[in-house]
This record gives sequence, C-alpha cells and structure tokens, in this order.
Amino acid sequence: MQPTRATRSALLLFAAHALVLLAACSQESPYTPEYGDTAASIRRVYRFGVHPLHNPQRLAEVYGPIVDYLNRNLEGVSLLLEASRSYEDFDRKLYSRQFHFALPNPYQTLNSLVSGYRVFGKMGDDSRFRGILLVRRDGGISTVADLKGKVVSFPAPTALAATMMPLYYLHTHGLDANHDVDRLFAGSQESSIMSVYLGKSAAAATWPPPWEAFQRNQPAVAEELAVRWETEPLVNNGLVVRDDVPPELVERVGALLFALHTHPEGARLLAEVPLSRFEPASEGTYAPVREFLEIYGKDIQ
Repeated sequence: MQPTRATRSALLLFAAHALVLLAACSQESPYTPEYGDTAASIRRVYRFGVHPLHNPQRLAEVYGPIVDYLNRNLEGVSLLLEASRSYEDFDRKLYSRQFHFALPNPYQTLNSLVSGYRVFGKMGDDSRFRGILLVRRDGGISTVADLKGKVVSFPAPTALAATMMPLYYLHTHGLDANHDVDRLFAGSQESSIMSVYLGKSAAAATWPPPWEAFQRNQPAVAEELAVRWETEPLVNNGLVVRDDVPPELVERVGALLFALHTHPEGARLLAEVPLSRFEPASEGTYAPVREFLEIYGKDIQ
C-alpha cells in the first residue's frame, strides 16, 4: 500500500526531529547537507524550517505537501520540512543557522539577517498580516479600558502579528501596555485562543490564519468567542535562505514557490495555508516592519 500524502508529511516531520536529536547529542557545528552512500543516490538534503504558525502536526499537514511538491520538481536535492515545538525553539535553530531555508515571521526575518540569511521571498496577502484580539461573548469586555488590570494571553514574545502588534494597539488605545495588563504567554496560537475560552485570560491575541483554522476545527468553542479588535496590517512572513546555499538552488526553489498560484495543483496547496501566493521580496521589503519595531522598542518593554 502506498503511503498517503499526510503520512509522507508526518514521516518527514519525524525525520526532521530525529536529525535535530542526533545533532544535539553529537554537539556538532550547525547542520550541513547530507549525502547518500552511493553515487547513484547522491541527493543533498536541506532543512526547511517553518515558524510555529500552527502546532507541529497541523504545520506538517499544511506545509508537508508544499515541500513534497518542491522535492518532485528539484533534481539532486531534497528539502526536509522541520517544525518547532515553540517560538523559542524556532528562534534558537534559526539564529544558530540550523535551517537552510526558513519561513519566519517579519521580526524573525529581520533578526535572521545578522546570522547570515538573506530575504528572497515572502508570503503574499499583506492585508491579512494583522493582529486580532478575541474575547468571550459573555466576558463583559467591550472597551479597551475594560482590560485594565486583566490578563491578556499571547502566543510568544516574538510573535509579531499576534503579540507585538496587539500590545501596541492596546498601548495606543488608552492602556499602558507595560503596566495595565498582565501578559500570559501561552506558547502557541491555539493555546492563546483556548486561554480566553477557558477563562484564564480576559482577551486573547492571535492573527487571522490560526483563528480561521480554529473556527473550522472547533466551531462550538469558537462560537463562544468574538473578535473585538483588529490592528493595522504589516508586511507578511518572509522566505529567507542561508548564505551558503547555492544561488541556482535558491532561484529554482523561488521559481517553484512564486508560480504556485498559476496552476491548479499549486492553487490547491496554497488554499490549505490559506494563501493566495508567494512572491519575490528583499530586505528592503521589510522597511515598514523595521520602522514599527523601532517605535515598539521605545514604547513597550
């Protein structure tokens, strides 16, 4: 029996974690491409890390098929999808150059530049890269002022759309974000949402894709919640590559990703993200994010 696409994605994810465990045990330098043991089977293996947009299982279901598609259309190399347990875990791997290709959020994208990465693309749909704040429908929270002295849940300190942008929204709408709310870092988008549902927080910050997925997967729970506030958008997540990856491979991976929206198979893959397209980008594309972070750094701890 041939393995299903979901099974192949799960196996890829398992293999990725096995590689991480071996690297940790040996305490070697950052991961370098692996090779088969015969001339006929030589394929360089490059790690493709995606930041915690979802829990690892869901991330494999969404991005595994995209990596499968890339591998079917690349010669002599294989990309290995790798999820991370948390934002902190992803940051550690990214900044220590353990990924060859990565899909970080815009904050991580800019930080990765000092670790020898460069921007070659990004997710489209910038209008969707915004923070949202959820409340329970029966929670009695109707104005920003109602959150003073309350707990607000966030995925992680380095989540740009789901933490920094919502915090700045509260800060510019009447609250002292450093003192008027207690921050609860739940560890993931789903956990942040569940915190407000379970009454552990008065509001929960996230961003549209995980909230939409939550509505599909847990409609009864989602019905108890409502989006109370939304931030202005910023530039969407970046595609970065390590500086020692061959330029011709970067060009080929970029061409495949940037053309996904032009054919039926690619459109189906993008619909699972959901995303309309990937598109070329450079460091300059993220100038608005750099400006936001400078203001955020001055106003919020």
